[in-house]
Amino acid sequence: MSEATLPASATLAAPAAVQRSRRATVALHTLRIALGLFFAIASASPKLTAHVSATEPFDKIGFGDWFMYAIGGLELAGGIALLIPVLSGVASLAFVGLMVGAFSFSLAFLGGEFWYTPLILIVPLLLIARAQRDQTVRLLKAVQRRV
Repeated sequence: MSEATLPASATLAAPAAVQRSRRATVALHTLRIALGLFFAIASASPKLTAHVSATEPFDKIGFGDWFMYAIGGLELAGGIALLIPVLSGVASLAFVGLMVGAFSFSLAFLGGEFWYTPLILIVPLLLIARAQRDQTVRLLKAVQRRV
């Protein structure tokens, strides 16, 4: 029986996945790839290689090199996860939390230098999280079934 011949109550009972236009799908993939590569390469690599541009701010924070390497590792893992569609929603939500922390540390320890960068990155990350919310729900249900 086609959807056109089903009663209205039957179509409301099982909502279909969100259908995006081709442009929206391409834009979402492009945004995920751009942010994934940014976090994995441009942001994580200076921290993981202890480049002076990364060590100076972390020295000001006072947590030592372990914190810089931990943040670099999180950025690398999250950047890779943004490239995987089923993980991109969860990764973007995790990055929102990381960006809130980066904003807070920037104000508290770095004198507000580049405070706006994490806030700018939060916007596209929230767009990805919203667009991938159905994937995130499916992933959480699959994890709950295995527990």
